[in-house]
Amino acid sequence: MKEIHVLSDIGSISQAVAEKWRVLSEQAISGHGGFHIALSGGSTPRHLFEFLATSDYSKRIDWSRTHIYFGDERSVPADHKDSNFKMASDALLDRVKVPGSQVYRMPADADDIQKAAEEYSRLLKNNLPASDDGQVQFDLVLLGMGDDGHTASLFPGTTILEEADKLVSAVYVDKMATWRMSLTFPVINNARNIAVLVAGDNKKEILAKVLDDKSTVPLYPVQMIQARGDIDWYIDTAAAQSTSHHG
Repeated sequence: MKEIHVLSDIGSISQAVAEKWRVLSEQAISGHGGFHIALSGGSTPRHLFEFLATSDYSKRIDWSRTHIYFGDERSVPADHKDSNFKMASDALLDRVKVPGSQVYRMPADADDIQKAAEEYSRLLKNNLPASDDGQVQFDLVLLGMGDDGHTASLFPGTTILEEADKLVSAVYVDKMATWRMSLTFPVINNARNIAVLVAGDNKKEILAKVLDDKSTVPLYPVQMIQARGDIDWYIDTAAAQSTSHHG
């Protein structure tokens, strides 16, 4: 089921998604013993992570049974300023009691990034719970959206958009002139829950195109998500102002 939540600002988004995280975490831990979540990079998730670390939510979540993965990563070392892993570590993971052995960094700086992507796929197959049909299944995948309609490292015009089998793949992004590693649509679409976080005035035009487009052919990668579970969009009023959901 798809739901769109329009909230006043990035702080309200952080609070709403933190509550979603808490509820889903409790459900997953009681259901199969652990909560498996893929994190997103970007400024909006950073606000969420900082909120989780500093609010009472840090005490209301069972970090000892939380397993942290990543939706995508740039081909930089773990301590590089552009690393999604570093951002998540600084904002959240180093500030809560999540065991280091349960944080699974995407090694996108590996010499052989394709091989590293295959190894990350194997890790998901070994670690994640399975859906009824035996497919690996995240409890929650956090996503953002770029002003070109990309999500994770699924950029317009890249071959990874057609990937039907691999769970994780390396992708060369021409506009960035760099390699990335990313989850693919098969594993994103099979998640129990997906949360897409979009905030800011700079996203209003692309968000209107994405949410209000009535054509059956997706124009942007984020429109190619075909969630089998629940997908919730958390957008602030600045991003929503050009959409039909602006209230």
